[in-house]
Amino acid sequence: MLTTTVSGARASGLFLIASATLLAASPAAAATTSSTLDVEATVTANCTVSTSAIDFGDVNPLSGSNVDGTGGISVTCTTGTGWTATAGVGSGSGATFASRRMTAGSDLLSYNLYTNSGRTTVWGDGSGSTGTLTGTGNGAVQAVTIYGRVGSGQTTVPPGDYSDDVSVTVTY
Repeated sequence: MLTTTVSGARASGLFLIASATLLAASPAAAATTSSTLDVEATVTANCTVSTSAIDFGDVNPLSGSNVDGTGGISVTCTTGTGWTATAGVGSGSGATFASRRMTAGSDLLSYNLYTNSGRTTVWGDGSGSTGTLTGTGNGAVQAVTIYGRVGSGQTTVPPGDYSDDVSVTVTY
C-alpha cells in the first residue's frame, strides 16, 4: 500500500487547482433574451341569407278577397356590416315588379311581395317605386318578414298547384 502525504504550500496549491477545475467544469450562468411574436388577422365583411317560403294555401279566385301570406328572409352579417336585400321579379312568364306570376304549366296566377305589413311597398331592386330591405349586421341572425298577396279578381284562373322562384340578393 502506497501512502502519499502532502503538506504545507503544496497542499494549498493542489486545493486551488482542484477548486479551479470544479469551477471550470460548472456551467456559466444562464442568459436570456426575448422578442415579440406578431399575430395578425383581418376580419372581412361577410353575410349569409336564407329564406322561408310564402305559402298562400288554398286560393278561391271566386271569393272576391285578397289572399295574404307571409314568409321571410334571414340575414346574418358580421358586426357593423351594412346590408341591402333585393328581390327579382320571379321566373313566371311576363312577371314584373308590378305583377309577379306563379305558374302551373302555362297557367298564371298573379301575386306580389311587399316590405311592409300594409302591403303598400313592393319589394324589388329599388328601381321605380320598389323598395329594398336594409340593416346592419350584429353577428346574429336578423329575421325579416316578407309580406305576400294574391290579389282578388282573378276569376278565370284554373285550378292547379302554382309556384314561382324569386331570387333574393344581399349586397354588403
